[in-house]
Amino acid sequence: MSDFRGGALAALRAEIAALEAGGRADCDFLPFGDPAVDGLLPGGGLPLGRWHEITGGGLEAETSAAPAAFAALMAAPLAARGEAVWVFRRDDLFAPGLAGLGFPAEKLIQVCARDAAEALSIMEDALSTLGVAAVIGEAEDVDLTAGRRLQLACEKRGSTAFVLRRSPFGERMKRGAGSAAATRWRVASAPSEPPAGEFGLGAPRFEVALERCRGGRTGAFLFEAPEAYSLETTDGAHPLRLVADLGDRQLAPAQHRHAA
Repeated sequence: MSDFRGGALAALRAEIAALEAGGRADCDFLPFGDPAVDGLLPGGGLPLGRWHEITGGGLEAETSAAPAAFAALMAAPLAARGEAVWVFRRDDLFAPGLAGLGFPAEKLIQVCARDAAEALSIMEDALSTLGVAAVIGEAEDVDLTAGRRLQLACEKRGSTAFVLRRSPFGERMKRGAGSAAATRWRVASAPSEPPAGEFGLGAPRFEVALERCRGGRTGAFLFEAPEAYSLETTDGAHPLRLVADLGDRQLAPAQHRHAA
């Protein structure tokens, strides 16, 4: 009986995800490789052919250092399939740093936009271009109209977009009235831990909250990029590894210090 209920629940979630995708039941998914994360996402992974929102709190809302690194790690497997376009408003994207994270810099196309409106317009054009697998862009806010336009552009070629919510220096982040994003992630840097018996810095870590997920559930996690800045890579593995399921977000700051 439990297997039947589990199968029925999975089928219902798939139907809901298809409806929210505009009836497209052939949507692909990119799994993280850990059921603690994939079990919260519709289809068992990050929905592709959609757009996703990534933001940070405090100073990260202006610098977007940790959110940009997290977006690069999520987009890296897609960039291996085609070109990746990064649309920025400030010329502070460091391509060698992306390469160190494992992002294929040879697939990177950088475009500088004058403002958020132009950035979103360039993202739409890039998503509609043959051969582009992933598009990352910076925008302070994406209203419902712009969000629907992004989604339609994603559906043209099946490309996936990541919007980095980044506010101008010295200005408070605007609160949007709503969002058409498939998921919304809030990312912050977390203390790294060196391997057992070693000293120094460990692999980059990110404290991540999945704040919104269409057809899925929310959660909070501690991720690690174990192969970042390393010559040893594992083909086929997702570049992000789950270190701990933080559960109660109020306990997250205390928990990540003791994560294994």
